[in-house]
Amino acid sequence: MDASHFWVRFVLAALATWRVSHLLANEDGPGHLIARLRASLEGAVIGGLVDCFGCLSIWVAIPFAFFVAGGSLQLIVTWLALSGAAFLLERMRPEPVIVERISDVTTGDQ
Repeated sequence: MDASHFWVRFVLAALATWRVSHLLANEDGPGHLIARLRASLEGAVIGGLVDCFGCLSIWVAIPFAFFVAGGSLQLIVTWLALSGAAFLLERMRPEPVIVERISDVTTGDQ
């Protein structure tokens, strides 16, 4: 595989790793399917996995590393690099705005 072919595959795999990891960790999914899956996994060992984007991206990157890499050493490095790229993409998105109700000072609620 030539260098340009490798980089095209790597970028595609990095974006796919981020997308799948983000879907599983942060989105409800179609018909709230992913949200129900996360709720059913609460309390289980694997439930902690879907709460952590970084942890999840490590596992999601495995099949995509096979899409990119050629040899066994390259497979391991590509696996970790895809997870790292997905984690960097996740860190680049802005934090969501959280709107909280302000207590009413005139009535004494604080």
